Amino acid sequence: MLALAMDNANLPHINRFPEYVDPFEDLTPIMATSSAMPKAVARLQSDTESSRGPSPQPTHFSVPLLSHNNNNGHRVLRSATVGYIAPEFQGKVEQMAAVKEIIQQSSWIPEPLIDEQIRWFYEKLGIDDVYFKIETPSVIANQITSLYAAKVAASVREDKQEEIRLDMEAHDHAIYIDTSVPGRARVGGPHYEQRLESKYLDHHGRTKYRVETFRSPAVLGDSPSSKATLRCYFVYQCLFKQKPEETDPKETRLEVIADHGFWQKATANTKQIYQEIIELAVNRAGPVIEIFDIEGMAEKRLVVAFRARTARGMFSALSDLYHYYGVTSSRKYVEQFANGITVMSVYLRPAMSLEGNYPSLDESIHQITKEISLLYCIPHNKFHNLFLTGELSIQESVYAHASWVFVQHFLNRLGPEYTSLSALLDTKDNPQAALLLSKLKRRLRTETFTPDYILQIIQAYPGLVRDLYASFASVHLALGDGGGNSSYISPTPGTKVLSDEKLQEKISHTALNEHDEMVMTAFRVFNKAILKTNYFTPTKVALSFRLDPSFLPDAEYPKPLYGMFLVMGAEFRGFHLRFRDISRGGIRIVKSRSKEAYAINARNLFDENYGLANTQQRKNKDIPEGGSKGVILLDPKQQDKQREAFEKYIDSILDLLLPAETPGIKNPLVDLHGKEEILFMGPDENTADLVDWATEHARARGAPWWKSFFTGKSPNLGGIPHDKYGMTTRSVREYVKGIYRKLNLDASEVRKMQTGGPDGDLGSNEILLGNEKWTAIVDGSGVLADPNGLDKEELVRLARKRVMISHYDMSKLSKDGYRVLCEDNNVTLPSGELVTNGTTFRNTYHLRDTGMTDVFVPCGGRPESIDLLSVSKLIKNGKSTIPYIVEGANLFITQDAKLRLEAAGCVLYKDASTNKGGVTSSSLEVLASLSFDDKAFEENMCCDAKTGEAPEFYKEYVKQVQAKIQENAQLEFEAIWREHEKTGTPRSILSDQLSWAITDLDEELQHSELWANETIRYGVLRDALPALLLEKIGLETIVSRVPESYLRAIFGSYLASRFVYEFGGQPSQFAFFDFMSKRMAKITSQNGTEQMRRTSVSAAEA
Repeated sequence: MLALAMDNANLPHINRFPEYVDPFEDLTPIMATSSAMPKAVARLQSDTESSRGPSPQPTHFSVPLLSHNNNNGHRVLRSATVGYIAPEFQGKVEQMAAVKEIIQQSSWIPEPLIDEQIRWFYEKLGIDDVYFKIETPSVIANQITSLYAAKVAASVREDKQEEIRLDMEAHDHAIYIDTSVPGRARVGGPHYEQRLESKYLDHHGRTKYRVETFRSPAVLGDSPSSKATLRCYFVYQCLFKQKPEETDPKETRLEVIADHGFWQKATANTKQIYQEIIELAVNRAGPVIEIFDIEGMAEKRLVVAFRARTARGMFSALSDLYHYYGVTSSRKYVEQFANGITVMSVYLRPAMSLEGNYPSLDESIHQITKEISLLYCIPHNKFHNLFLTGELSIQESVYAHASWVFVQHFLNRLGPEYTSLSALLDTKDNPQAALLLSKLKRRLRTETFTPDYILQIIQAYPGLVRDLYASFASVHLALGDGGGNSSYISPTPGTKVLSDEKLQEKISHTALNEHDEMVMTAFRVFNKAILKTNYFTPTKVALSFRLDPSFLPDAEYPKPLYGMFLVMGAEFRGFHLRFRDISRGGIRIVKSRSKEAYAINARNLFDENYGLANTQQRKNKDIPEGGSKGVILLDPKQQDKQREAFEKYIDSILDLLLPAETPGIKNPLVDLHGKEEILFMGPDENTADLVDWATEHARARGAPWWKSFFTGKSPNLGGIPHDKYGMTTRSVREYVKGIYRKLNLDASEVRKMQTGGPDGDLGSNEILLGNEKWTAIVDGSGVLADPNGLDKEELVRLARKRVMISHYDMSKLSKDGYRVLCEDNNVTLPSGELVTNGTTFRNTYHLRDTGMTDVFVPCGGRPESIDLLSVSKLIKNGKSTIPYIVEGANLFITQDAKLRLEAAGCVLYKDASTNKGGVTSSSLEVLASLSFDDKAFEENMCCDAKTGEAPEFYKEYVKQVQAKIQENAQLEFEAIWREHEKTGTPRSILSDQLSWAITDLDEELQHSELWANETIRYGVLRDALPALLLEKIGLETIVSRVPESYLRAIFGSYLASRFVYEFGGQPSQFAFFDFMSKRMAKITSQNGTEQMRRTSVSAAEA
């Protein structure tokens, strides 16, 4: 379809880059206020700064080569060999004649002007012969006629400026023609670049397209003041030798992966350039950037290569970036390759028609290459409009976006009024007061500052954003090698860096009301919390910030965090939280089915992450590591980008963990934390198939702890899969079996409901290891129920295949059984009940009083599926409708809901106690990786990649891990049951009391005199470490290889957990002495008993 659009509105004048600042000038005048520089342009440090030597990095920049003689490090290309040569279209003359005949027949263009208009279209717009070869004469005639109509329409304008716009879109090609001033970003108009980008470059389909765009050399219009020229875009469907989905992502042979159109038109020089850059790109996590000088021309060739799907919006954002620096492009190409690599090639030159002080082309290109990584991280940030109008630089606008994300999560706090009200109300004995507070909390969190409201406020204060950014950059813009060198370029040359006090004073005077002041003050909180960031690292794939969590209010987060990372990229935002220096926890990806679901997930993201890490901290009581958790939330339109989001999340966190060693690629960071950090991660929701990549990537980036970075990896990398060996479920099962044992219940007669189906880790292994009578299973596909019991053999079949209940053989159901899938509507159950909506039925089934559930084992489901509002549906006449609940899924039931259920007679064991088998397995996996050297690790812990055969040591080690999981679960179950019988304290509270008692004592023991005593230290480690490791490696060797901080954690956690499980969370004054006396009998002589007594008593008194 051909569409013609004309815009009579004049483009607004855009402020541009001010006077260039010499990078070697003294810092003092730069920081001073200057009326001659009204606009901030961020500058990064020079490529020539010192380093400690090269290391593998995720992104590549071309670096100066000694053989170059053009003094800027760029390779020189001969102009005759540059770019593309289109094959000549032999039928062009005949086609022009056919076009003329069609135009004559339509009679829209006067006869004397037809030849002139045809020649103009064919010869003056830069359209090559490929286009004319594939297009029909009738379409070309329509385009020429439409363009002529635009000229006629422009002739009646007072300014006589022509606004020519044309678009034609088909499934296999498209053309767009627009009018613009070279070097000036378009704020209004049809936004053809974003349009073709969305439809052809970033679309979700498998078809790939290449793009060619040219700017006409001649100025349009007769007015002397006219500066506009035509920009033409041509889109062609790619034709590959083999399908992209069948091509190895590591394939680099250009003749195999190139599109037919590219291969036909590209010069040998261009093919060589693309070959080299693709070979780099396939091994990088981020973009590869190269700059070339063109011999004899004031023009540069910028080439950027990256993985497709990783930089949506890059094409149009790149145009906005170089326009900001007064640079325009004569030609642009986007080439797609079958191996998934996208290459953009842009020919840049100064925009001579613009007024203003701009830097030289070399200086502009240098800055553009530095800031491409910001575009790659967030191509179109929420403040891109302020960048287009020149009110903010790209660095300031991306900073504003990052701050906007921070403000969303941390401005909506409850405040001191809520805390005071909570203290006044008796929520323990008054359910109505607790319910009221819960509703009030939810309303305060959702209705005060919405994302759109915060965005609106920030948009109104670009000046404050510049001041706040200057404060941020003055701290975190790396000073060379970190040695205090002050000769660097200020990121805001026209902005004075204010003290924190002066900054707050300016915010108070500038903000129009209290809400505006609160939002802008939150920027200050963000700045002060940042301990280190990769923001100024020249190469990055996402933005990461290591934050000091002390700004969090104690009333809402009573257990202080040790470490906090905020990460955001083009597809996601996320956190990583931990409660101790050495901590362990999984990384999960949260998806959203709708915009409404995303809004809820975003609102709860940090609190959910905190709750998960807190739960992890409590269930990590038996292992050296404290609790941590990472959560990645996919943006609403990026729900299919979980791999891209995960890879960027991991790589950007590695930026903050690994020392920078390559100038111009990974510059040293300003590290206000000042301590080396190591994170231990594992799989969680939607990440199980991604951990191998994370392990290999950490190794590729030179992380010395790559073997222990991720657990749950493939056995060929030394991982112990939780699902294959049922590690998490083995812990949950010990609590289920413990209840049966204590109450003399026959498991085969117990009716069980389970959320989380046979497709998941917990759900499938619960089926495989359990022997109850299943009456209901709820999973992602729907609800499966039968009061007479579901067929166990059929459930086992599904569990072994790891498929949902939607695959259940319906012939196995009794006459009273039924299945309702999420997509089902208006289904009548055997009881006669009508189910109008399958999704709603699935989401609320666990709250129904079916009368056919004795034990409920949540093995999956969203956090807070049972809360204080919904728990009343499970309580009838003051009694719980479900007698026994073992919470396998994390945070499935809120703490206040647990207490309501226990008060109603339910025997309930919470997630922090039951769901700890996986972390125990992961901890022992890490211990093995730390204890073995690389060679022995591969021999003893890595399964054969081809056959899958495991080493004998591996097989025996897995058995010891399973036994340790069951031992730890049995010890805690018995301790909680005993303490409940003795005190009547709810089990949910006892679980927390035991956890905190263990973790608190653990910290004390790690730094007590007990650790200093070598006899005691070695004796405890000998008991704590797996016997198989001691036998294979030896205690002395393990101690020499494992970091001391980790050994201290093993020592403290083992002693603390064994003591608390035996004596409870509130032991007597002499209990610890009795405990250690028994242990000392095994490891020391009678002569050491007196010293042991003194140190034990002092530790207990402390």
